[in-house]
Amino acid sequence: MSTISIIGSGGMAAAIGGLAAKAGHTVEVIARDPAKAQALAEQFGAGATTGTFLAAPAGDIVLLAVPYSAVLDVVRQYGEALAAKLLIDITNPVAPDLTSFVTPENSFGAQEIAKATSADAHVVKAFNTHFSHVLAAGPVEGRPLDVFLAGDDARAKARVAAFVESLGLRPLDTGPLLMARTLEHMCLLSLGLMTHSVKHTNFAIGVSLLR
Repeated sequence: MSTISIIGSGGMAAAIGGLAAKAGHTVEVIARDPAKAQALAEQFGAGATTGTFLAAPAGDIVLLAVPYSAVLDVVRQYGEALAAKLLIDITNPVAPDLTSFVTPENSFGAQEIAKATSADAHVVKAFNTHFSHVLAAGPVEGRPLDVFLAGDDARAKARVAAFVESLGLRPLDTGPLLMARTLEHMCLLSLGLMTHSVKHTNFAIGVSLLR
């Protein structure tokens, strides 16, 4: 098992960190507010620890579990403390109208993160297509949730895929980091479904393999 560092203390941090601790990973929680980090680590149990915000994370895998509105500042502040780290980007750069993005027209969230962080870090998009409470609940009727991945480094994606599998979820590789743009659009799809047809958030988008 691995040491997983989570920057953030919100719903997605709680959901993924809880699954990771249950799966036997060592979880480090990092937040601007040390009290929130401590509370989340205590919630996880299983030897979860807290780290110091802006100090080098203990884990080689670092989950960026802060809102997109804050994530670019966070990775810039960390600077070379994230060198050689594998960064899992779970963010969605959705605008307040919930139908567009706050990123430059010719870019997307994961690309902006890759530009802002250390050149030696590897960014992999994952987990951004699920609501936090759906992830926390895990498999439904014996079927694992699908987690879509996008990244340019094959070894980094393989490590994230192994991490996803260890949580009882199914990783599905969608290709290079450029495909993160499509995964971010899937967030808009979920929001559209929630608003216009499903009318709640107790659903997940996945792939059914026909045999």
